[in-house]
Amino acid sequence: MKASEVHMQYLDEAFDENGVVCKSELNLPDNFNYAYDIIDKIAECEPHRRAMIWCDDEGRKRTFTYGEFSKLSNRAANLFTDKGIKKGDRVMCVLKRHWQIWIIILALDKIGAVLIPATNQLKKKDYVFRFRAGDVKAIVATADGEVTENVEQALTEYPLKEQFIVKGSREGWVDFDDLLMNYPDTFERVENHVDDDCLMFFSSGTTGYPKMVMHSHRYGAAHIPTAKYWHHINSESIHLTISESGWGKFFWGKFYGQLALGATVMAYDFTRFVPADVLKMIEQYKVTSLCCPATIYRFFIKEGMEGYDISSLRYATTAGEALNSEVYNKFFEYTGLKLMEGFGQTETVLIIGNPYNSVTRSGSMGKAMPLFNVIVADPDGKECPPNTTGEICVVLREGVNNGIFKGYVNNDEANAKAFSNGLYHTGDTAYRDKDGYFWYVGRVDDVIKSSGYRIGPFEIESVLMEHPAVLECAVTGAPDPIRGQVVKASIVLTKKYKEKTPEELEALKDELKKHVKTNTAPYKYPRIIDFVDDLPKTISGKIRRVEIRERDNKKA
Repeated sequence: MKASEVHMQYLDEAFDENGVVCKSELNLPDNFNYAYDIIDKIAECEPHRRAMIWCDDEGRKRTFTYGEFSKLSNRAANLFTDKGIKKGDRVMCVLKRHWQIWIIILALDKIGAVLIPATNQLKKKDYVFRFRAGDVKAIVATADGEVTENVEQALTEYPLKEQFIVKGSREGWVDFDDLLMNYPDTFERVENHVDDDCLMFFSSGTTGYPKMVMHSHRYGAAHIPTAKYWHHINSESIHLTISESGWGKFFWGKFYGQLALGATVMAYDFTRFVPADVLKMIEQYKVTSLCCPATIYRFFIKEGMEGYDISSLRYATTAGEALNSEVYNKFFEYTGLKLMEGFGQTETVLIIGNPYNSVTRSGSMGKAMPLFNVIVADPDGKECPPNTTGEICVVLREGVNNGIFKGYVNNDEANAKAFSNGLYHTGDTAYRDKDGYFWYVGRVDDVIKSSGYRIGPFEIESVLMEHPAVLECAVTGAPDPIRGQVVKASIVLTKKYKEKTPEELEALKDELKKHVKTNTAPYKYPRIIDFVDDLPKTISGKIRRVEIRERDNKKA
């Protein structure tokens, strides 16, 4: 068996006459485990196949094979087991893009422990909340001073069984790097069930405390279609996704699907994002496929992509935020590549997207991926007619639902809301046209109801972002005695426009309103425009529109 064939024993697929995937089913054995059944099997077939190119912004570089991933993860599993980590224990990892995170994920998988990814941006109170709510047993963290200091402050309030440090040493911590090679590179398989807990995210919701999203061992395999059909990965690909290991996007684009297909993951471990450095890296390492949010593509365009030879790129995808036509068109002009959008959540894998060879429609997220039956539903859970805005929902199957999370941990209220009427409710709204293409509108709570119209912020924000004055924006509904709500745009101006006089700024508001009226339905234009220095955001960078609404409601 070749490395590229390993995943096929779990995947049934079919394609239409145009080469677009039309069937995709996963058949996983009861004891499926990604580390053993994917990575170790590829290592058996082709131990010297390249799995990852890792480099950092200080000039260091390492290349890892699948054989090394297998053996190093065995060593790490032995290390963790020796230090008391066992099946079912929840282990938090704060490791940025350090190469060790790939080894550690596989090691925890082999033990049957539950991985909890976390960003290095957390503060003491964030750690305390997560330690306590998540019943965390141990933490693996980078030696970055701010990270370890915040963790140590949290440990005074909620001690853990053990703490491991990476890329450095510190008193009271187990030095992972120093000890790793002291342990054997074989590890006896720990049996698990495919539905056992495997990976838990703390979701970055825009309201309240983060919810704990639990995935089973099905999650890793369910990302094979994400990589194969959307990222268009094969065993010869070198794929780069811009994400650090604290976020779900890391697992979408830097781990599960890509490695399952025998591809090479490109990992750039940078401290500060510099567009020119990333473009140089794509050029140097001949990256073939790329995935990042629209903002990153916007930075690339602003940098001047014509100054770099990135002709190695064969495919490019985007998700997570609005993709306006200017970015789409400019990127196409420079590269000849269409940006292929997709939609999913922390709770899911890719559920809507534009797979390779498919016909795209500008502004659409694409169609339901073949692993899922996705509908637009009304408040009663019934499917809406075409071109009617409703909630994006996945129709649940009897028994197995690969790619959908197990549920929110210790949160019956959230689970009851998410799983009802035989559906998984995403909390996002869209409409679907008669041909099956989905068009995003906004979060359920973000929909603006004005004079009988239901208006989503997404489209208006996309139009506003096309104007050169707009750096960032958030569209919300503001209280109005006549219309119930009116559309309001809170806008962070670009540097050039911040220097305008008060009179010029008032004229700019009229210009922006006209801009929206010209480029979308006139009733959607913002009657209120507020220029602000910054927008309220979650720790993951999502705009907290709820905070803007709460401020406006207090003023009303």
